[in-house]
Amino acid sequence: MPTATAVIRALGPIDLKSVARDSMLRWLVGTPIVLAFAFRWGVPALDAWLGERYAFNLTPYYPLLTSFLVLMIPTLVGSVVGFLLLDQRDDRTLTALQVTPLTVQGYFAYRIAVPMAVSVPVMMASIAVADLVEMGVVAAFAAAVQAAPTAPLYALFVAAFAANKVQGFALLKGAGVLTWPPVFAWFVASPWQVAIGLDPLYWPLKLFWMLEAGEPRAALYFLAGLGYQGMLIALLLRRYGSRLAV
Repeated sequence: MPTATAVIRALGPIDLKSVARDSMLRWLVGTPIVLAFAFRWGVPALDAWLGERYAFNLTPYYPLLTSFLVLMIPTLVGSVVGFLLLDQRDDRTLTALQVTPLTVQGYFAYRIAVPMAVSVPVMMASIAVADLVEMGVVAAFAAAVQAAPTAPLYALFVAAFAANKVQGFALLKGAGVLTWPPVFAWFVASPWQVAIGLDPLYWPLKLFWMLEAGEPRAALYFLAGLGYQGMLIALLLRRYGSRLAV
């Protein structure tokens, strides 16, 4: 059975070439850092303008605004991987890899682990660059780890239900509705947030807010979120595997 290093060496160059030759994927890869700098410079400027024009203080909402990065970065990473999966399914890359020592399980593990591994440092860096909230390295790492499964969730969602990139775009656009219920949870009393927990994007946001505020029970939300997202990833993997078998 090939080691993790061997799997990365086998699949990594294929992914890099696919991203390099696709202008849309290159744009998606560069978007997180652009967003981080936009937040760093744009939000304080907007805060100053609102204060002068309407005497409105935006500062208390900085954690809410920063949490948009928590959602968007793994979503962008997952979108890139999802489109790569569509391309490689069309190219029958997995069929070609089956004559190598790489197993299907190794391929799936790579597809789950790599977007998560990429999301964590990119998200931590983006939170630091945006510089809108004071959060320690440990707390930022925990928030990034909790949000990281969003990347394979989006990737597998696209690959499991879209037949091509056009459908993939449509699905991602439709999945955008999942962003808003967790955001509204900021304004909802805590007991009523349980229903919003059905949305997998709620858990990363809620944990980020709790860690930023230093609230207790953050560990429970961390574990609950990972468990729920893990279950959804398993279901999407089964769906994606069935499509590959067709």
